Order: sequence, then C-alpha cells, then structure tokens
Amino acid sequence: MKTLQYFTSILTIVALLFVIGCGSTASRQGTGEYFDDSVITAKVKTAIFNEPQLKSLDISVETFRGVVQLSGFVKSEASVQKAGSLAKGVPGVKSVDNNLSVKY
Repeated sequence: MKTLQYFTSILTIVALLFVIGCGSTASRQGTGEYFDDSVITAKVKTAIFNEPQLKSLDISVETFRGVVQLSGFVKSEASVQKAGSLAKGVPGVKSVDNNLSVKY
C-alpha cells in the first residue's frame, strides 16, 4: 500500500511540473501559443508567396502571441501596404508590425 501511495505522489508531482513547464510567461510562449503562432506565420507566408506583386524571399515573417512582424525589403510603398494588408487578413492575427523597407 505504501508503494502505491509513493508511486501516486511521484506521478502527481511529475504531472504538475509538466503542466507548469508548458505554461507561458510574459516573455515566453506556452506550447499551445507557439503552435498557434507557427500556424499564423505559415499562413501569412503563404499569402505573401501567392501575391505576384511581392518578392517573398526578401520578406521575413515572425509571430509572437498573434502579433505578426514583417521585415525585409520590397520594391515600392504599395508593396509595403499590400504585405501589411495580407498579414492583417489572416485569421488569428491580432496586429501587424510592418517594418518592411523600400529598396531602391
């Protein structure tokens, strides 16, 4: 009986540590948030790739807690605006930090 209680206690402690380890903090994403942001990043990259006006290899996309950051170079101010509007149109995007620069 004592062995069963000991085993149950250890299992409970391990489960609690696992749950705490997967939680998020102000500067670190939890497992679920990381997965969600990965999906958002992939969808934004796909939207940009499918837009013939944009050269997608020069645009970097990163997502943290639903906030998408665009960086890199494009050919015109219209391309900056187009990339931003495409990113905003992706489900799950809370906001977009558009740091794209026009390359002359």
